[in-house]
Amino acid sequence: MEKVKKANKESQSPLDFLKNLLIARWRSLLLLLIGVYLPLQVFEILTVKIWQNQAGFQWDVPILLAVHSTENPQLDVLAVTLAIIGLPWTAIPILGAIALILLLQKRWRSLAYLLTTSLGSVIINRIAKELMHRVRPQLWQSIAPESSFAFPSAHAMTSVTLVAILLFLTWASSWRWLVLVLGSLYIIAIAWCRLYLGVHFPSDILAGWMVTLGWTIGVSLIIKPYRTIAKFVDGEHPKDETTLLPEERTKD
Repeated sequence: MEKVKKANKESQSPLDFLKNLLIARWRSLLLLLIGVYLPLQVFEILTVKIWQNQAGFQWDVPILLAVHSTENPQLDVLAVTLAIIGLPWTAIPILGAIALILLLQKRWRSLAYLLTTSLGSVIINRIAKELMHRVRPQLWQSIAPESSFAFPSAHAMTSVTLVAILLFLTWASSWRWLVLVLGSLYIIAIAWCRLYLGVHFPSDILAGWMVTLGWTIGVSLIIKPYRTIAKFVDGEHPKDETTLLPEERTKD
């Protein structure tokens, strides 16, 4: 029987193997296309356009002015509060606490994902800012001015990174829907406050979202912080492909 199986594997044509591979991995490939390639492509388009013209896009200023037209004292307080909450430095204690929990639980794969995505996000942001040197909007006097470069938005990248980490860590539970809904509202709120305060162009926000989305999803496809079942194209029995150590295994 073993010889028959081995003969069948060896006689499988490259076309059949590719077909079986696509069938078994179509979800990962689709996620790679939609979650990694397309966001990074949008980021590239934004980067090239702004590199050629620091003024950015025609829709940048009208959107900023539209958001600024809603200015009032109550929103001023809300925007400044959200700006403080959304600071990269504010995310450090949160990520540190999560990392400590993962360390104590010996969930090495999840810990590796958290460290890789968070540190990578910071590095990408700093490099992009230094390369692009895009100045911040000067349309009005901001109540919370910033002096660093604008592109891409660190607040936008931090919010997406934090939500992505929480989402992937809760992916195997029903909590993922709550994280997805509240996380989406949090990301939008942080983006709004940056526009309301006049310290970012909308394209800065969009670029931050896109590059972080591509980065966090791309890393997840490699490290796989969530638990999944591997499907093999050669007919072998599936096995847990996300476990680094026996301590990470969970019973079905």
